[in-house]
Amino acid sequence: MAADFASLLARFTAAVEAADGAALAALFTEDGLYDDTFYGAFRGRAAIRAMLEDHFWRDGTAFRWDMRDPVSDGRTGYASWLFSYTARLAPFTGRRVVVAGMSRFALAGGLIIHYAEAFDAGQAFRQLGMAPDRLAVVLDRMNARFLAATELGRHRGAD
Repeated sequence: MAADFASLLARFTAAVEAADGAALAALFTEDGLYDDTFYGAFRGRAAIRAMLEDHFWRDGTAFRWDMRDPVSDGRTGYASWLFSYTARLAPFTGRRVVVAGMSRFALAGGLIIHYAEAFDAGQAFRQLGMAPDRLAVVLDRMNARFLAATELGRHRGAD
């Protein structure tokens, strides 16, 4: 299993680095979900392909993604990583951003059902040079999306 998961990760990162939306989408089930910290959730192969080609590569270039310490039981996989890109989005054009994070992959039949990640988005935005007032607006939007989409159950209203 570990070798299969490592191979999946290598194909995953190669597709992102090459802006190959079709190759990335092919790693997911038909109704697979890619939950991106910056851009939100994209369900289905067509949406995942468009996310990579129309968002990632619109706003950045020179992507590098190194997965580290992968573990998987065949149903769930985890990996830590380093990810970097050069911004294309004005007024940050040309700035290099490097972040470290973790990913969780829900798997079935060698394909990804659900991809999710965790990293410090504020750190990435500060590397871009985002002003504190704009950073607050962006982080507030991300937080609202998190609170709306996450089942917080007993964590809401705890004493």
